[in-house]
Amino acid sequence: MHLKNYMEDAVDQMMDRVLKDLDVCKCDRCRMDIKALALNNLPPKYVVSEEGELYVKTNELVRQFEVDIIKAITMAAIKVNNNKRH
Repeated sequence: MHLKNYMEDAVDQMMDRVLKDLDVCKCDRCRMDIKALALNNLPPKYVVSEEGELYVKTNELVRQFEVDIIKAITMAAIKVNNNKRH
């Protein structure tokens, strides 16, 4: 058994889709900064069991959940692009 923040998987799944439409740096360093910033601005969704993960995946289909993730990634990408660390 292990503790997992499912929100990290959700951000990973949507990151490419969101970033392809943005004129921002997409290097590995900036992508990690974007992911970290987005996750810090989203509520964690911790799961311990497979059942918990299935429950979270089911709730993930709710449109607002997707909108929140897209907004967090977009805002993080703009902030990181304006403050590149390379």
